[in-house]
Amino acid sequence: MSVTSDDDDDDTLSRPLARGLTLRALIPNAITSAALCCGLTGIRFAIDGVWDKSVLAVILAGMLDGIDGRIARLLKAQSRFGAELDSLSDSISFGVAPALILFLWSLKQVPRLGWFAALAFAICCALRLARFNARIDMVEQPHKSAGFMTGVPAPVGAGLAFLPMYLWIASGSDEFRRPEIVGIWLVVIAFLMISSVATMGWGAMRPRKRIRLELIALVGLAFAALLTETWWTLVGICAFYILMLPIGIFSYARVKRQRAIRAAAQQQAISP
Repeated sequence: MSVTSDDDDDDTLSRPLARGLTLRALIPNAITSAALCCGLTGIRFAIDGVWDKSVLAVILAGMLDGIDGRIARLLKAQSRFGAELDSLSDSISFGVAPALILFLWSLKQVPRLGWFAALAFAICCALRLARFNARIDMVEQPHKSAGFMTGVPAPVGAGLAFLPMYLWIASGSDEFRRPEIVGIWLVVIAFLMISSVATMGWGAMRPRKRIRLELIALVGLAFAALLTETWWTLVGICAFYILMLPIGIFSYARVKRQRAIRAAAQQQAISP
């Protein structure tokens, strides 16, 4: 996404490209291309059986996907070309790549059912991105206006899909490699990506002022943990996000009630 990540609608402002892309516009698009290459390289590592590098390649693609849209806005280089490139990159890096990696790692032990689970994940990722693109020009988006997202974003879904691999690498236990466990988990994440569940976005996270310094310290410690205990830290991040899912649902339900109360009050104010 030279312009957007899976859920950044503002990155989709179109600009004429009659004379081709400017050097300024090339920077975010180049980052998007790098993310795509990382996702494809993850597949290559999986074919060679280098599982840790295959997972890290997709994670790196997610990190690049998270900054290209912001860089595009910073440089005022948003474009329709960038938005389309981003969606294509996301579909491959966070849909096709994780599905193939997990199939080669575990699901090929039951090739028929395993392949269907991999297909379900890849298709659901593509459907999520198609839904996102279809809503780009919609003025009324209740989830977005409240700072929430609809379903689990594609990069996050890819990260969650790898949870059995994180546990397998960290613990060395082959129980986490069992295809029935991996397949069921993959289908669950696929469903969450295309669901209409309200999930927490950055706009919905407003920590209280008295704990912001503590949060800054916690983020710093998390990065240090990623360097020293990479796989257990990724397990912890996944667990934290999963715990945040019901919080997002209840938080958005509260927002809907507040909106309904305000709408009723405004209706009463204008009624004769």
